[in-house]
Amino acid sequence: MFRIHLGEFEELVLLLVAVLHGNAYGVSVMEEIEQQTGRSVNISAVHAALRRLEEKGYLRSEWSEATTQRGGRRKRLFDITQAGRAALEQSRDTYLKLWDQIPGFAPKTNMA
Repeated sequence: MFRIHLGEFEELVLLLVAVLHGNAYGVSVMEEIEQQTGRSVNISAVHAALRRLEEKGYLRSEWSEATTQRGGRRKRLFDITQAGRAALEQSRDTYLKLWDQIPGFAPKTNMA
């Protein structure tokens, strides 16, 4: 199995693209980061992470139709790929394995 190396911010962006499922674009990801984590982020950092993740094959994107609400502009919508899902699963499994090794700690999970 190949090893996946994601930075902390890249992993967060990848997770949120998966959460937003079909409605992930730069601003929606930025707003979701702020809402979910309380962390203020720069839109440029989000766009850079989205591009890197797409270059790595973890995301794919397509342009939406132009809308009058956006002044005739289109959005670049992102979705997670199978490789992106595999990266998240590998990351999750690594973290859970490490959590299990901490004496007296039990990870809080809601996984079914």
